[in-house]
Amino acid sequence: MAKGVNKVFLLGNVGKDPEIRSTAGGMTIASFSLATADRKKEGTGWVDTTEWHNIVCFQRTAEVVRDYVKKGSQILVEGKITNRSWDDKESGQKRYKTEILVNELTLLGGKSGSGEGGYSKSNTTSYDQRTPSSQPDYADTGITDDDIPF
Repeated sequence: MAKGVNKVFLLGNVGKDPEIRSTAGGMTIASFSLATADRKKEGTGWVDTTEWHNIVCFQRTAEVVRDYVKKGSQILVEGKITNRSWDDKESGQKRYKTEILVNELTLLGGKSGSGEGGYSKSNTTSYDQRTPSSQPDYADTGITDDDIPF
């Protein structure tokens, strides 16, 4: 039988400041809630609905969350859905929780001057960030659509 796929992408806003903790072995863990919104037409108007997701990050990703993610931050996460269960110590009932274990996290929606969205995995300057004067100008080279191979 073929292997299954468990992959999720979520784009949303952090519901409250992340909770950061460490294991006895020194691994950093960050957990927080993420709100995603959906809009559907009902009757003569539109209705927004919010879905809340439990997000868990480990190690370096958790450290980035600790340093850069706050309530209201807009982020994109890629990860997998997992379910865990435990016995409630007070009631003895079995409890369940669905969580997203993050593989990749992208900070989005930074406000200028606020410091949000300032994390970058590298310090290299991308082509899009260069000033217009440093970008090559190919306008006078005579390249036409016939020169493009696709």
